[in-house]
Amino acid sequence: MPPLPAKKIRVLIIDDSASVRQALTHVLEEDPEIEVMGAASDPFMAAKKIQEELPDVITLDVEMPRMDGITFLRKIMSQRPIPVVMCSSLTEEGSETLMQALEAGAVDIILKPKIGAADHLAESGTRIREAVKGAAVARLGANRRSAAASGPTAKLTADAVLPPPSGRAMAKTTEMVACIGASTGGTEALRVLLEQLPANSPGIVIVQHMPEKFTAAFAKRLNSLCEVEVKEAAHGDPVLRGHVLIAPGDRHLMLERQGARYHVAVREGPLVSRHRPSVDVLFRSAARAAGANAMGVIMTGMGDDGARGMAEMHQAGAYTVAQDEASSIVFGMPKEAIAHGGVDRILPLDQIAREILAADRRR
Repeated sequence: MPPLPAKKIRVLIIDDSASVRQALTHVLEEDPEIEVMGAASDPFMAAKKIQEELPDVITLDVEMPRMDGITFLRKIMSQRPIPVVMCSSLTEEGSETLMQALEAGAVDIILKPKIGAADHLAESGTRIREAVKGAAVARLGANRRSAAASGPTAKLTADAVLPPPSGRAMAKTTEMVACIGASTGGTEALRVLLEQLPANSPGIVIVQHMPEKFTAAFAKRLNSLCEVEVKEAAHGDPVLRGHVLIAPGDRHLMLERQGARYHVAVREGPLVSRHRPSVDVLFRSAARAAGANAMGVIMTGMGDDGARGMAEMHQAGAYTVAQDEASSIVFGMPKEAIAHGGVDRILPLDQIAREILAADRRR
């Protein structure tokens, strides 16, 4: 008897723009694992559709007639939680609103596809499909589903941006630098981690999969909550004690060394492991520039970005930690890093900050 076909991820699109609804439908249905079950121009129409048939994932516009997206999101989360991916235009003002959406329970953020821009549509389509797949397996409350495959799209490795490390382990000759990678569920996980760190913590460099512009608002939000100083990274920024640098959306972030000090490089480049910024790129750069002076942390997220880079950090002498399954919204990235053999310890989210400080004291 032939195996039953895999259940498709059923998506409801909510957006007041007919062209955006059409573009999102086209982008999502390019993946055979995704099915658009319907579209609605406002939350009231969407509510009727949800009563008739429950979607696996909702993509939700922020600004709509009759009811804004944030209000509708809060209603969904209070009544019948469904994974929601917020869909927004690229604006500084909108990025502040989307921080509220993440706090209200949205799983991820995507940018509206640009109609007619073929190159942009191809890249944004990859990001949109990945976000929806991550949302589909996100653990909301006690609900959990097994991770879906990432799809057939060809993936570039970090080789596309910088060569692999030499293989020679670097001695512990500088202060420790902690490099952290996260994706789906990472915005809140990073808040939990960074809020636990004191002002004299080791320097930290982070890649969180997030669109352009929104990383600045994300860094600003974290800076208002934490004792450490948090900012969106700029090219040439030094890595300093008590400071956290977050990769800007749509740019790769790399660690570089000059003498006994570290700084970051912010560069353009192709998607790596289907992402820009890519955790693999950051981790490889840490393996090359810092070796045993680095610590790698991989956190909740969909897919395998960071798995190869963490293995390279481990081989270069770095201490590496993965977030455990129970505390991850999506266990994809930590699971793949563990499978690649690059993880020294697996820890729940509430113990990772303590482990960063302990690793710093052991030096």
